[in-house]
Amino acid sequence: MRDSRPVLLAEDDSIDAMTVRRAFRDLKVTNPLVHAINGEEALAYLKEKTNDRPCLILLDLNMPKMNGIEFLTAVKTDPAFKKIPVVVLTTSSEQRDVVESFRLSVAGYIIKPVDYRNFVEAMRTINMYWTLSELPDEKAEDPNAHNQTLVACGRSS
Repeated sequence: MRDSRPVLLAEDDSIDAMTVRRAFRDLKVTNPLVHAINGEEALAYLKEKTNDRPCLILLDLNMPKMNGIEFLTAVKTDPAFKKIPVVVLTTSSEQRDVVESFRLSVAGYIIKPVDYRNFVEAMRTINMYWTLSELPDEKAEDPNAHNQTLVACGRSS
């Protein structure tokens, strides 16, 4: 990923969170990974003005307190957060979860691979996509403004 903004990981399973961290390290993704253990904690991170806005949210759906769909509903209806891309990274292959996630404007839906090598490949694909993708600068709110700066999500070293 091309800039230094953090990636927010909303994941209640500590082993899965450790696997994401390990994959980031193995892929040399230098963006900080901010870990929230549920949707409430992730939402609190976003609302805290002193925190850096993430360039990407990796979201598990099956979490306690506030699950991923509830988190998506809150984030995608809030003008301050709705433009942050969200990729669902979950074990759920339920069609209702896939449909509801895309209804709430996720950028992607990935079922967590069990095998670590396949997991790294999934993370490599996410990293490559967000390295190549151009996103509007969060400060450029006016769609009619000229010379808007485009930024990509992050970087690899």
